[in-house]
Amino acid sequence: MSERIDTSVATHRPRILVMPDAPLADAHVAERIAAYLARESRPVLGLATGRTMVPVYAALRERFVQGRLSFAEAESFNLDEYCGLLAEDPSSFASYMRRHLFDHVDMAPGRYHLPDPQAPDAFEAQIARAGGIGLQLLGIGRNGHIGFNEPGAARDSRTRIVRLEESTRRANAGDFPQGAVLPTHAVTMGISTILEARSIVLLAIGAGKADSLARAFDGPVGPACPASFLQLHGDVTVVCDAAAASRLEETT
Repeated sequence: MSERIDTSVATHRPRILVMPDAPLADAHVAERIAAYLARESRPVLGLATGRTMVPVYAALRERFVQGRLSFAEAESFNLDEYCGLLAEDPSSFASYMRRHLFDHVDMAPGRYHLPDPQAPDAFEAQIARAGGIGLQLLGIGRNGHIGFNEPGAARDSRTRIVRLEESTRRANAGDFPQGAVLPTHAVTMGISTILEARSIVLLAIGAGKADSLARAFDGPVGPACPASFLQLHGDVTVVCDAAAASRLEETT
């Protein structure tokens, strides 16, 4: 938490798009992803998980079924994965991605990647070989985390294993069977890894995200709110509903 922040580094106000309701926010993010896939010859996506992203992936699946979207030339890298879960575990992010996207579109196995707790450096090398992430999709935690970069994460952090805060474990408990032992650690892209994406879209839905959005984009840049480091990136778009935007000082 004591990391010193260079206040001489330029910060940027993200584009904050407030949509009338959650379905329109979800549709807008899906449209942005579809447009990116359509215009790039070798698109590289950074993907997120969680309940917030389920409608976005549903919209992308629908476009694929309708013949309006292809993932055939795409490569993707997920933000994070729990430690200690097999890829086949229904609560793993690998299973989440197959369930909500990969098993339903034309992205070939081997073209989508999740970080391996046993080989975080290899994940960074895979991203580099792909030419870097072109469009990174993010959510935001109630404590301001992005990926699993919990409060205290350093600006120069790379893909690594982290200990999950108790508040994060409680927030994600609904994704596990009742009575299951919740993972205490995860592997996540670092802040520096995320900031190297050429473009970032953050989706936030509901009043529960209002405080974290305000701290991220109206507060100081620093490790107390990891999402605040996004102020150091020049191409960030925040898409949210009115409830999530309710405490922001300035919106579009």
